[in-house]
Amino acid sequence: MRSRLALPVALIAAVSVAATACQSSSGKDSAGPDAKDAPSAASAGADYNPTPYDRIKDGGTYTTVGTFDDQGNPFNVNATLTAARVWAWYNADAITYTPTGEVQYNPDYYSDVKVSVEGGNQKVTLTINPQAVFNDGTPIDWTAIKSTWKANNGSDKAYAASSTDGYDRITSVEKGTNAKQAVITFEGVNASWSSLFTTFLHPKAATVGNFNKAYVKKAHPEWGAGPYTVGRWDTHSGNITFIRNPKWWGKKGRLDQRVYVNLESTAAVNAFKNGQLDYVSAVDAESLKQVKGLKGTEIRSGGSPFEYSLYFNTKSPVLADKDVRKAVEESIDRSQIAKIQFQGLDYKEPLPGSAVLYSFQKGYEDNVSAVLKYAPDEAKKALDAAGWKPGGDGVRAKNGTKLEVGYTLLGDDPLDKATAGAFAAMLKPVGIRLVIKKADEAEFSSILSDRKFDLFLSGNRSMDPFGARYLCDFYCSDRASNITGAGSAALDEEVRATTTIADLDQQAAAANKVERKALQQYAFLPLFSGPSTYAVKKGLANVGATIFYNPLPETVGWQK
Repeated sequence: MRSRLALPVALIAAVSVAATACQSSSGKDSAGPDAKDAPSAASAGADYNPTPYDRIKDGGTYTTVGTFDDQGNPFNVNATLTAARVWAWYNADAITYTPTGEVQYNPDYYSDVKVSVEGGNQKVTLTINPQAVFNDGTPIDWTAIKSTWKANNGSDKAYAASSTDGYDRITSVEKGTNAKQAVITFEGVNASWSSLFTTFLHPKAATVGNFNKAYVKKAHPEWGAGPYTVGRWDTHSGNITFIRNPKWWGKKGRLDQRVYVNLESTAAVNAFKNGQLDYVSAVDAESLKQVKGLKGTEIRSGGSPFEYSLYFNTKSPVLADKDVRKAVEESIDRSQIAKIQFQGLDYKEPLPGSAVLYSFQKGYEDNVSAVLKYAPDEAKKALDAAGWKPGGDGVRAKNGTKLEVGYTLLGDDPLDKATAGAFAAMLKPVGIRLVIKKADEAEFSSILSDRKFDLFLSGNRSMDPFGARYLCDFYCSDRASNITGAGSAALDEEVRATTTIADLDQQAAAANKVERKALQQYAFLPLFSGPSTYAVKKGLANVGATIFYNPLPETVGWQK
């Protein structure tokens, strides 16, 4: 699936539903939650050929699709998933997560991490590896942590920061026992603090001008650090080659070269078939068919922290009526939408029950099923009671206004069209006419920011496992990222209260409780996630469907 940013920070938006088939989510064969063949958590599977460092060959090249995007600074609001992935090859990977989300500290950057709570306020002490140094010779010390915080905490609006969440609750970053120790103090507690400092900025990169503009179509290897650095970047083609970094102090990278080639997704499949790429995403049934069974390759498929949902614009005249919104949701058979998405992929998963947690995560609860059932007959009764009377043409009307709801369809991908057609077919018997409005993919951002839609299908990828942290992005009424416009000041207060809970399990439980209330606004309907499916050359180690895991660059390579 194609993906694009729609929500801030660690939520990367995926635009087109269709291309999603391999990084999508939802569904199962039958509408009943206890159907015999319903998977409990199919999306939990990871498939990436995990291989110890000493079992990986020294040397070789690894080539995939990718390029420096317009904005290469992952902390910037205009950064994309591709930008974040490219950044990780020549900058610090200081904190990573296991596939299911447990925190892993990289001792090459943070040699010690201590977390305590004093007087109700959390203190995190990061001791930085004495050898850690930026490529320009500047020591990596507490000032890098402080600079990253300052650029992202929202105190200076000139920074185009992706999200201030978490950073805005830090009251100070100070030098510890020496310059190689950063002491971070929070107001209250922050259970997901590790997501704030998985990487960091060189202090020179953290000025307003450099934060916003220095990485626009440009790399700054001198401000980077890690086992690899930029070898060649062809600004004309967009191709990038990373080579081993002679200034790296940790285990050396196994690869001689890591190459990104700038290709469209359709061209990428052909390039893989021709042997030019070592790995390619199989985003739908057609691309999977093309790469399956190729000599010397294998398919790796597992879960994905993606989720596609139907957004309701509560500010549009017809959907301002909560009864109408609920009737639309009750009329949609999510299992059928999932079937369309996963056709030809040999994949099943439970229907998603939350915007922020996935079925394979600890603390997940099916909040959607707690407040909503597929019940078109109930939808009809509710519309009758609300004064929407059936018309001679089968379309309901009230006070002379027909019950017509717009659905904005981006591009002309066949899978997206099929999904739109399915929505229309489901709503028709209930007396709701779905009016499909076509738009160009380039209009994606303006459609969301200007709310130029009634119903819109879009997705997001979680970049870290702390879903409860993003509850406000979906449901707070004062957040631009809440593109439905639903919510209230009272609900906002309840949502924000969950962020002050120190214990992750307790935080998830509180978030589930609040999310059930938020879902009863009937403005947001999780639909599907889907698999991450890749064609990979045999022998490629630590690459594939990794869910929340991002293998350290030095561990990627070819098996001995």
